[in-house]
Amino acid sequence: MHEDVEHCVRAVQSKDARFDGWFFTAVLTTGIYCRPSCPVVPPKPENMRFYPSAAAAQQAGFRACKRCRPDASPGSPLWNERADVVARAMRLIADGVVDREGVAGVSTRLGYSTRQLQRQLLAELGAGPLALARAQRAQTARVLLETSSVPMGDVAFAAGFASVRSFNETVREVFHRTPTEVRTRAARGHPATTPGTLVLRLPFRQPFCPDNLFGHLVATAVPGVEEWRDGAYRRTLRLPHGHGIVALRPLPDYVDCRLTLTNLRDLSTAISRCRWLLDLDADPVAVDDLLRADPVLAPVVNKDVGRRVPRTVDPVEFAVRAVLGQQVSTSAARTLAARLVTAHGEPVADPAGGLTHLFPDPATLASLDPEQLAMPRSRRATLTSLIAALTGGELDLSVGSDWQRARGELAALPGFGPWTIETIAMRALGDPDAFIPTDLGIRRAAESLGLPTTPAGLTARSAVWSPWRAYAVQYLWSTGDHAVNRLPD
Repeated sequence: MHEDVEHCVRAVQSKDARFDGWFFTAVLTTGIYCRPSCPVVPPKPENMRFYPSAAAAQQAGFRACKRCRPDASPGSPLWNERADVVARAMRLIADGVVDREGVAGVSTRLGYSTRQLQRQLLAELGAGPLALARAQRAQTARVLLETSSVPMGDVAFAAGFASVRSFNETVREVFHRTPTEVRTRAARGHPATTPGTLVLRLPFRQPFCPDNLFGHLVATAVPGVEEWRDGAYRRTLRLPHGHGIVALRPLPDYVDCRLTLTNLRDLSTAISRCRWLLDLDADPVAVDDLLRADPVLAPVVNKDVGRRVPRTVDPVEFAVRAVLGQQVSTSAARTLAARLVTAHGEPVADPAGGLTHLFPDPATLASLDPEQLAMPRSRRATLTSLIAALTGGELDLSVGSDWQRARGELAALPGFGPWTIETIAMRALGDPDAFIPTDLGIRRAAESLGLPTTPAGLTARSAVWSPWRAYAVQYLWSTGDHAVNRLPD
């Protein structure tokens, strides 16, 4: 995108917010870089330079604009849409793997050498993995500076910096302010928040339809792990350095996010996982334009534009819940999951609500006696085989996984049919083209719209919706009268 200079210039001159995160505009005369939608008067085209990432603009010597805050813009949809090595690497970097495992850890997960990974990221993004992680650390630092009273030294290490000196230098370089100046400026006119709670805004591209997104999460919520309270979806989070509780409330221009963490080093990862959960980096215009090109889907799309795919903060948790939900109602699946959580989940304290546990991790689940699980023997075998594959390293469902390889690994396990595999691919792996033609709700929607109802016929008909069939699923589900389609009262 950034190489199409004419297209980029037009987007900047029209202040088109749809392109925020797709590319960044650097201005030679001011030394700053901006979002395409920056509210200032657009510079002359000859003074513009375009970069594919904030990290590349920073490496070129430009600092972030104080008006439009380009470092806090929605992420590029490319890293959610694509399944190649660069996209997988970006998802892992966003999840904090560079800070926890180094560049070598990302390379190992992808099956590439560090040099090969560096070369591919530089070629496409103009910055290597360390520079990309550094840009993410700077944004995490700004969130902590602006939303908390955490001491400067703690902010530095919580954001992932190796020293206070590197923290100070990076903040001054990226934001053209000292950390103290960033905090002081943000504090003006801002009311105090609950102690220990970080309050931030999660931006997204318009249009945005929260109905199915939050409706689905709440309708399938596991008691003790998830709840709807005071207009917000709340849940517990299992994070690399501890745990957290998040409350996510949909608002017209952003999602209000309130995080409580036991370890501030998890902030960047928690934000990334919440964005992934709500599919906030999607490009709804591109999705809806393609789907409404089908005259059968057009009226359904136009009724509620901007639907997202509800995902998960924990792919392993979702895979386990998908097995628990095989061939039973939503209510029954919630009951089974709640029993598992109550008996084997890790207890947490939630003074602000009714959350009680973290969902059990694979190691805990591996120690269970299968005979104690109140489900048919065949489904117990499916669950135990899934847990064994996860704990044994034979199955990778992480954000950096290869979608097709994961499908094959799941298919090799007993009891994993097309419905379970594609549901996991859609909501846990994040494949935007995952499709579940055997789902009862999809088949009913197909019948009501005059589409083929057999799995083979509907799959063939869905080819025109590719690569956005997971979004087509959301629109097809919307034709039914079900709680997953409505914001809770």
